[in-house]
Amino acid sequence: MRKPTRRTAYSGLAIAAVGILLAGCAAAPEDDTDTGAEEATSDFLPCMISDTGGFDDKSFNQLGFEGLQGGAEALGSDYLEVESNTDADYAPNLDNLAAEGCNLIVTVGFNLAAATVEAANANPDINYSIIDDVADTDFDGTTDAENIKPIVFDTAQAAFLAGYAAASWSTSGIVGTFGGMNFPTVSVFMDGFAQGVAYHNEEKGTDVKVLGWDTAAQDGTFIGGFEPGTDALAAANNLIDQGADVLLPVGGPIYQSAGEAINAAMTANSDRKIAMIGVDADLYESDPTYSALYLTSILKGIDVAVADVVEAAGNDNFDNTPFLGTLENDAVGIAPFHDFEGEVSDTLQAELDEIKAGIIAGEITVASYLAG
Repeated sequence: MRKPTRRTAYSGLAIAAVGILLAGCAAAPEDDTDTGAEEATSDFLPCMISDTGGFDDKSFNQLGFEGLQGGAEALGSDYLEVESNTDADYAPNLDNLAAEGCNLIVTVGFNLAAATVEAANANPDINYSIIDDVADTDFDGTTDAENIKPIVFDTAQAAFLAGYAAASWSTSGIVGTFGGMNFPTVSVFMDGFAQGVAYHNEEKGTDVKVLGWDTAAQDGTFIGGFEPGTDALAAANNLIDQGADVLLPVGGPIYQSAGEAINAAMTANSDRKIAMIGVDADLYESDPTYSALYLTSILKGIDVAVADVVEAAGNDNFDNTPFLGTLENDAVGIAPFHDFEGEVSDTLQAELDEIKAGIIAGEITVASYLAG
């Protein structure tokens, strides 16, 4: 079990740019201020609870934490963060942070929706924000508490671009995807990806097939969790065995197993070239372990959005209007092609720029649960 720690924000912390973009039952926080840290100049205390992936997942938990740090730095405030090992930790972690005097509690991921709603209703004087969920547990179309600000992203728009790029680069004519669990914030990547492939087929007369996602059925290949390991490895190998030469693994660190599978396949057959598409962060930058495999990454500006919410709340400007990330506000996007720059079509970037403009203008429709 990990205790929540009180940290002091440091000057000079960088917030990543957007758009080129769950600890066991926790005890009271201990003072863990590092030597040389500046003294807090604000008594506002922003706090954060992770999902089970932890703050070092190189993905959405890490981006959320970086946003907490950036917002605290801007305010000159301390912050508290606590990791969750299982879903049983959500409620007690929320209770403990409320007892510690947190003014804003940010929860990372849709799995924390029910616990966040319960905590917000029990503590109307504390503001809450949740990443990747609208906190509508009764499904009436509205957030369930007035003191919750959802942070959500229409990731299908960016995934559409990545799907188009995957179809353009693929030589086998087969691309594949798999996810952790079939939740909207996961499947939105897979659905947008498949739509982008279909658009490439329509525009270019190609017949690239997508494995692992059925757009009509809104279902596909899911491993039942968000941890790398046997199940994620098996899913990736299954797609590779069927001829996929681009993989899109969606669900925090499960991409690590996909990278392992790809490297093994290319070692076994040196003539084979397989690429991977990351999610949330630019994995080429955040986890260079598999940098040679990343065609691109589908980005969500979680860090910047969280920092903005923290800073606004600390300046008494908390607003419960949901933040929606789109291509238009540069809160979603795709990363550069990095090592694949010389392998993609000379016209691909211009085509993607045109498609992005078409999506923003409403001339190209990308279906998702957040669209319109």
